[in-house]
Amino acid sequence: MDSYYTFAILVFTSFFTLINPLGTMPIFMTMTSSLSKEKRKSTAKKASIVAFFTIIAFAFSGQILFQFFGISVNSFRIVGGVIFFAMGWDMLQARLVSIKHTESEANIDAYVDDISITPLAIPMICGPGAITNAIILMQGSETILKKIILISVIFLVLLITYMILVGASKITDKLGETGNKVMMRLMGLIVMVIAVEFFFSGLKPILLSILHAK
Repeated sequence: MDSYYTFAILVFTSFFTLINPLGTMPIFMTMTSSLSKEKRKSTAKKASIVAFFTIIAFAFSGQILFQFFGISVNSFRIVGGVIFFAMGWDMLQARLVSIKHTESEANIDAYVDDISITPLAIPMICGPGAITNAIILMQGSETILKKIILISVIFLVLLITYMILVGASKITDKLGETGNKVMMRLMGLIVMVIAVEFFFSGLKPILLSILHAK
């Protein structure tokens, strides 16, 4: 029975570290700073749900899909880096604020749906690390009980992530419009740095494999 407790702790610590909800929180705050409290909560909920089902889907079929389409984790990192960089550039220009200030409720809902999936759910919450971890841990789950533990702990981590993101709303309200704009620009720089790290961490192994092939 001790092995199951050890496995549960391993799953929790690895996913919590890789998903890093505390690191996602400032970006979530800047991207939803002009939304109402209800819309921010809705965004956090949708992002967490999408991330959960994406991780579970890859846990069960990720390796098969990657092999079928010839996709590598490094390629996923490169794409994630490009998405991050574009998002960071928009944050640096404070363009996200202008998008959110709209009179149309349909446009606001479209914006919530858009950022809930990309970039919040994928690749911020459910990134290459979390996907790879899910595939590896699912392969190592020999028994049904271990598979249940894996799914349950992933759900727990995503629930904690949701609660942290919802709690960020209070901080956003206290910062005010000027504070949120300043934070958006600062986080834009940080996101662009993360993007560069993502991009080159994926590009380096690909280039090395090409050089070794020669």
